[in-house]
Amino acid sequence: MEAITNTKEKLVLRGQISESLANAIRRSVSEIPVLAIDEVEIYKNDSALYDEVLAHRLGLIPLVTEKSMTSKTKIDFKLTKEGPCTVYSKDLKGAGDIVFNNIPITILGEGHKLELVATAVLGKGINHAKFVPGLCFYRHLLEVKSSPEADKIVQGFKFALIKPEKQESKWICDLNDLEADKIRDMDKSAVIGANEILLIIESYGNLPAKDILTRAIEALSENLDEFEKFINKNA
Repeated sequence: MEAITNTKEKLVLRGQISESLANAIRRSVSEIPVLAIDEVEIYKNDSALYDEVLAHRLGLIPLVTEKSMTSKTKIDFKLTKEGPCTVYSKDLKGAGDIVFNNIPITILGEGHKLELVATAVLGKGINHAKFVPGLCFYRHLLEVKSSPEADKIVQGFKFALIKPEKQESKWICDLNDLEADKIRDMDKSAVIGANEILLIIESYGNLPAKDILTRAIEALSENLDEFEKFINKNA
């Protein structure tokens, strides 16, 4: 596979892999242990948000997940604020690291107070979405038959993840559905799926995008090992 983009926030891979493998990797992202706030003790809440809504918002704040963390990891955060002010994620004070400091949590009016203690633990996205470390999705590259009209659309599309590649009388390119449909309206047989897939991972910041891929593959491998043991045991 070829890395088209490889940054902490985003990883784009291009390769000839099957949809079933790409989908298995996508689903395995939800089995990566990720740190997130799971318990909240609220001592004072004068904001307009119910305690349950406030706790839900806290759970969705991305926290940095370290490799050294285990199922026994517990990190406490304290938050004490008095209005008038907007309460941000940076107001959570504790041993863990907040990925984005300026996520609004709630607004406090004059004389209003918010006091709480939140505990973060490791969890998996298969149990709750707050433990998902990022987005993972895939799509086929397209083969587009060259023509004056199609060439304009292919070469003029600004949001492709790869540059269009001319191969004899066709283009290998990355188009969205709208642009592809414009070409199909002119010639129904002009656009087909290529034998290559783009696999895209966008991190929420808990883990680097590359680590999300490697840990998803590790989780997939562990599940396959367990499945093999089950088959051999019951054969």
